[in-house]
Formats: sequence, C-alpha cells, structure tokens
Amino acid sequence: MIGLNIVVFVITSSKEEASKIAHYLVEKGLAACVNIVENISSIYVWKEKIEESKEYLLVIKTRIDYFEKLIKAIKEKHSYEIPEIIALPIIAGNKEYIKWLNKSLH
Repeated sequence: MIGLNIVVFVITSSKEEASKIAHYLVEKGLAACVNIVENISSIYVWKEKIEESKEYLLVIKTRIDYFEKLIKAIKEKHSYEIPEIIALPIIAGNKEYIKWLNKSLH
C-alpha cells in the first residue's frame, strides 16, 4: 500500500541553497516536486535573541514513508545547524496529480 502523501516545508538561507536541495531531492526520487518560494521574512528566536532574516521556502511533495530519508538528505545539503523540516498531510487532491506524485517517487 502507498503511504500517506505529505507536503514538507523547509527554509533555507539562499536561493542557491534552496535550488541545490530541491534538485538533490528530486534527482534522488525522494520528492516528486519542490517549489521554491522567494523573499520570505522570518522572525524567530535563536540562541535567546530575536532574529529576522530573508529566507527561501521549499514546498516539497512526497510521502510519509520517504520522510526519514528526506530528512537525512536535506541535512546533508543544508547549512543551518537545526534546519526546519516539517510535514503536513495531504488530505485531498486532484486524483491525477496524486497519481503522478506517487509515480514520480523511487
């Protein structure tokens, strides 16, 4: 049985890093598609200080059974000490798109 489809969010520090990670995940068959959203403003606490950064958001379409391998692959290429890697379930979608998504994973 095919696992639950998920969307994974990852933030990166640069467009180059976002592109490198996106290509790597698709080439390894861990993601069917990765969107890169530019010019994200992030405000967060890091090492007990409030920080603000311009970042890039990766929107990764995959399945839950790929999630642990996906985390490992992202950490191999990511520059952050603790990269954001969070997953949300896809509870519904265009049947043809979901079929394509699942066929695109290795």
